[in-house]
Order: sequence, then structure tokens, then C-alpha cells
Amino acid sequence: MVSASDNMRAAGLMTLAMACFTLNDTCMKAVSDEIPIGQALFIRGGMSGVVIGIWAYATGALRLHMGTRNSVLVGLRTLGEVLAAYFFISALFNMPLANATAILQALPLVVTLAGALFMGEPLGWRRIAAILVGFVGVMLIVRPGPEGFNIYALFALAAVLSVTLRDLVTRGLTEDVPSLSVAFYASVGVMVLGLVLSPLDPWQSMSVKAMLQITGSSLLIIGGYILSIEVMRIGEIGFVAPFRYTGMLWALAMGFIVFGEWPAFPTMLGASIVVATGIYTFYRERKVSRLQLAEQCSVAPAQPDNVALHSDHAEQPGE
Repeated sequence: MVSASDNMRAAGLMTLAMACFTLNDTCMKAVSDEIPIGQALFIRGGMSGVVIGIWAYATGALRLHMGTRNSVLVGLRTLGEVLAAYFFISALFNMPLANATAILQALPLVVTLAGALFMGEPLGWRRIAAILVGFVGVMLIVRPGPEGFNIYALFALAAVLSVTLRDLVTRGLTEDVPSLSVAFYASVGVMVLGLVLSPLDPWQSMSVKAMLQITGSSLLIIGGYILSIEVMRIGEIGFVAPFRYTGMLWALAMGFIVFGEWPAFPTMLGASIVVATGIYTFYRERKVSRLQLAEQCSVAPAQPDNVALHSDHAEQPGE
């Protein structure tokens, strides 16, 4: 059983993971002044791919053969990762950091809805209502009208859909596929994307500052990945997941400190609605999961205490 101290530790690690991911985005946006998106993605994908590949090989987690079904799913997941990288970094290069990050906060709502539509996962009216309200918040952020609209907000929305594809496909992978292998192929995919985009915008010489920024981005995204893995190992998903939204706070701080940006009131209001509905959705999923588990236990034959505890822990990944 996950203890309260484990949950608090996992919440702290999740906050640090979100800091790493947001600081990575900050570095990528900062380097956009000097190099094009293809060059940035190629270098970051290459650096992170080398580090993750060595790490996976050293720990025996690098898999070249995973079976036909898993290989197809990893390929689809990598496609989702590549599309997400292109759309989100394109948005990041052309709109305020906090605005792009705010749109990305709709991801849990979209994943929940897609899981119900395409995977038959149960979805009650309360969560449906929360998702609809959350989408109103997204519209406040995007503001689809002549005033305040940025075409790259649609790129951020496309990134949300791409990550949704990635996350839904990930659920179909069998447990014997190491996470490090999946991350390695994703990094290689992003590197190849950068190479494909390079002819569209020739590479530029890089200053020492730009090299430090892109190196920092690569290390930070690896750090975020490592921390997020550790979170899933020690924390209860329903408790820890809402701490993902601390990424919005980091984005607000970095946008103001580094770029002198502060979102307009409609964007702040929309982001608040999206975060609130996302947290409520996590809360409902956790409550429904526990109710289902309680019903199963009430009709199941009596089991030894240690077996019952093990069963409770096994339900957590599906919360």
C-alpha cells in the first residue's frame, strides 16, 4: 500500500518533473532567436537519444525486437511524439510560453474523452460536464476571433491531439516493453524530424549561448523523464496527477522572468478553468476507481490481508 509519505515525496518529484519540462521549453523558446526549428529538434533529439540509448543499453532495457504488435504500437507512439514535438515547438517559437503551456493543460481532459470514445472506458456525466467546461476554458485561451488570436494556438491544439494519440497507444503496450526503449525510439524519431525539416530552413551557426541553451534543453527533458518514471513507481496516480498542473505556474514564472510576457486576463481565466476541471476529472476518476474496487471486494471471496493489499496497489495504474 502506498503511504502518505510516499505520496508526498512523489508529489514533490512531479513538481520537479514539471519544472524540468517547462525549463526545457524555456530553453527551446530562447534558442529560437538563433536557430530554426529543424536544427533545434535535430540537436535536442540527438543529444537526448544518445544519453537515453546508453542508459537503456547499460541497464539491459534496450529492445530491438518487441514482437509485431508492440513494434507497431511503438511506431505509432513515436509518430505521435514526433507530431507533438513539431506542433508544440512551432507554437512555442511563435507565441508566449504561458499561452502554449495553458493550451497543453487540456491534455488530461482530451485523453479522458478519447479513452471513452475509442477504448470504451467508462465516463459518467460529471466528468463529461467537466470536460465540456474545460473546453470552454480552452476557447478563452485560444480566442478564435480577429482580436487576440494567434494561428499558432491551433498548432498547440494539434500538439494536444498528437499527445493524446501517443498516450492512448502507450496503454496498449505490454508490460515487458521497457520505458527506456520507448523513450529512445521517441528521441530518435524527433531527431529524424529535425533532419527532414532542415532543408526548409538552412542551419545557422550557433553562439556559445545557443549551444548552452540547447544542451540545457536536452538535459532537462531527460531529467523530467527520469523524475516522471520515479513518480509512477512510488506514488498513487490519483493523488500525484494533479501536481502536473504546477507546470502552468512554472510557465507563468519563466515567461515573465525570461521573456517579459504575462498572459491577458482571458488567457488566465481560461487556464484557471482548464486546470480546475482537470483536477476535478482526476478526483472523479480516483473516486470511481475506488468505488469499483470496493464493489469487487464486497462480492469476492475473503482473501488474506496481504493479497487484498496487493490487489489495491495493482488497480492504481488504471486510475
